[in-house]
Amino acid sequence: MFELDRKLLQKNNAADRIRGSLIGGACGDALGYAIEFTPERDIFAHYGAEGITSYELDPRKGLALISDDTQMTMFTANGLVASVRDESPDEPRAYVAKAYQDWLLTQRKSYRQVMWMDPSEMYGNVTWLLRNPDMYHLRAPGNTCLSALIGNEDSVVPDYIASPRNESKGCGGVMRVAPVALMPYGEPIEKIDMEGAEIAAITHGHSLGYMPAALLVHIIRRIVYPEQTMTLKEIVLEGCDTIHRLFRADAHVDRMVSIIQDAVRLSYSSVVTDIEAIHKLGAGWVGEEALAIAVFCALKYENDFNRALITSVNHGGDSDSTGAICGNILGAVVGYDGIGEEWKEHLELRDDILKLADEIILI
Repeated sequence: MFELDRKLLQKNNAADRIRGSLIGGACGDALGYAIEFTPERDIFAHYGAEGITSYELDPRKGLALISDDTQMTMFTANGLVASVRDESPDEPRAYVAKAYQDWLLTQRKSYRQVMWMDPSEMYGNVTWLLRNPDMYHLRAPGNTCLSALIGNEDSVVPDYIASPRNESKGCGGVMRVAPVALMPYGEPIEKIDMEGAEIAAITHGHSLGYMPAALLVHIIRRIVYPEQTMTLKEIVLEGCDTIHRLFRADAHVDRMVSIIQDAVRLSYSSVVTDIEAIHKLGAGWVGEEALAIAVFCALKYENDFNRALITSVNHGGDSDSTGAICGNILGAVVGYDGIGEEWKEHLELRDDILKLADEIILI
């Protein structure tokens, strides 16, 4: 059971950073979703030398659509809050696993079908998002997330890392765990990091699928609830040291740490272009590459949220996920008020995302 320390919220003036992290992630997701699966040459041929720099609005809704990345991030947040609301004696991952079953319903059935279901037929039924008709859209859901959840609806797993469901190291684990860092848990940061890893491991069983989640949680946690004054670079490097210590027996931990260290080094290089740096780090389809690209962009443009977001999505890889992770990080740095209105105004589900942020703040 994770204990709360509500004083952390006021002590650190965390409300604006919590809203900023969740909205920032959705902004990066929505910007990148428009070009996900688009070859790199086509991106720059269509949008110009800088690539996509503003939202592509859905002609029917007039909004920038979010992808499964933000959907699952929202269900993560809702599950974490529900575990506190229901005074669950279990670790947060147990409720988040149920929340993901709610998300799975939105991907497999219509809103009308779910509303007519007997609650006893639902393996989750813990989130208010399940009753939000706007969640019932297929936005390129990851096959690994779907397959890991289907067939395991009623399974209770106390330790997902110890009992892996697969060997996937896709980025579907890391792209959704930012809310773990935002909760005002009064626990050691290493324990919170590990909970992020466990929540990623609900669907991604390879260590390079869940170690990036632990590191992302560490980074955002230090930004939102700082224990001392640290630069973003110092936070990232401390996170690398922590991950190396937590997973020191893992055969892939050196790969995890080295690619993030490469991202830090490249962010300070004056001879490598942004796209060249991203190519050196990978395409972002797997967890460690997605986090590395996001970290590179966040560090390179730490004082320019717009430029960081734009850079993070303009490549031929998993654009929405790298954009979402970068937005989670820098959104926490600049806060909600530091994100330009051009990103907030036409963002799909903005009010619902802010409601989830406020549920964390008022918990």
